[in-house]
Amino acid sequence: MIVNSDNSRADYKEEWPWPHFSKGELSCRHCGEYYHWPEFLDKLEGLRALVGRPLYISSAHRCSLHNARVGGAPLSQHLTLAVDIITEGHDRQSLLSYARQVGFTGFGFYTSFLHLDLGRPRQWFGSERAAELWQIF
Repeated sequence: MIVNSDNSRADYKEEWPWPHFSKGELSCRHCGEYYHWPEFLDKLEGLRALVGRPLYISSAHRCSLHNARVGGAPLSQHLTLAVDIITEGHDRQSLLSYARQVGFTGFGFYTSFLHLDLGRPRQWFGSERAAELWQIF
């Protein structure tokens, strides 16, 4: 199933203009539901271009059942589209700087990944250890 950013449901039949990402890696790991949001995908592709190397996504869209099962926030941006990018092999500060540069507004800092979304501007740390690792404030 495909859910568009305007909440309509439709088959996605256009050419796929985001060569570094697939619908599969952006879909719910539980049921395969895909949420289509071109503006988000443009920013993600822009981030990949600035970073200049692969971005590995551990979580993207989640259906409500999967979100609940993994302990996601009830109003998680993952219910539409957010990404958790594995930070191993990346310079955290550069990754963050580039993410801000392309227009992401929500930032969750964790020990092994960076959460990015287009929700209201905010930031948080997943743990004290994550705050130590990121050292951005």
